[in-house]
Amino acid sequence: MVMVTGASGGVGAATAAAFARAGAHVVLAVRDPQRGQAAARAMGGSTEVRELDLADLSSIRAFAQSWSGPLDILVNNAGVAGLPGSATKDGFDLQFGTNHLGHFALTNLLLPHITERVVTVASGAHKSGTIHFDDLALRKRRYGFAASYGQSKLANLLFTLELERRLQLAGSTVRSLAAHPGYAATSLGTKGQPRALVAAANLAGRFFAQTSGQGALPSLFAATQDLPGASYIGPDGRGELHGSPHWSVDRRPPATPPLPVASGKSPKSSPASASDRMGLRPMRADFT
Repeated sequence: MVMVTGASGGVGAATAAAFARAGAHVVLAVRDPQRGQAAARAMGGSTEVRELDLADLSSIRAFAQSWSGPLDILVNNAGVAGLPGSATKDGFDLQFGTNHLGHFALTNLLLPHITERVVTVASGAHKSGTIHFDDLALRKRRYGFAASYGQSKLANLLFTLELERRLQLAGSTVRSLAAHPGYAATSLGTKGQPRALVAAANLAGRFFAQTSGQGALPSLFAATQDLPGASYIGPDGRGELHGSPHWSVDRRPPATPPLPVASGKSPKSSPASASDRMGLRPMRADFT
């Protein structure tokens, strides 16, 4: 059982489709059920669509409360970008609230059900990110959607590391990993933008960007390969914009004392076998 958030289009849909082709039962956790159903019909396989609004904590709670049974893999893929000044239903900055806080809440609520791993999709934008702990909504300084997006993606990685630390201390078999797609041709960041800017972005994407399917490869590697927790997978090309997946791993020892966390059980069959059915080739190790 695999769950992919934001699976109605782009990299999320490509990720879900690859799992479905490999024989997994895939849950598409999406804000728009109609778009989700259309995506599910297009990918075939064993799928189901469930409504989830990561910008609404009440929606996240209801979604988690309705879940029963084991969940092998959770892919925190959904994200928003380029919507300055917008807020979640709970009053958080929309980018930080959706990209980080929503997935943080979802993962923690579903953690008792997760048996294998959590993959959180970050971005190369984390390199320019700074966590403004005193001003997460960037209300005390000039708001920049790039700064907000970078902050949310850096938070994704910090969450990945801290979750892995706590899982290890609890003796859990669940692993926490992160991935980023590089430069993929999707509609992310185009909503609400001027038509000319969207057209220019789409034109650039046609010539320079990877496809959504290529952008999904790092997430698939993170979910199916026998990697240590805290691994971060991205393209191996120049600037990590294109290429085949490679990985780095945080090698710092876990801190003490242990912190409470729900531990998972190993699934009956390892998801690594899915990589063989997908035809994914071995990764190049790139330790940092």
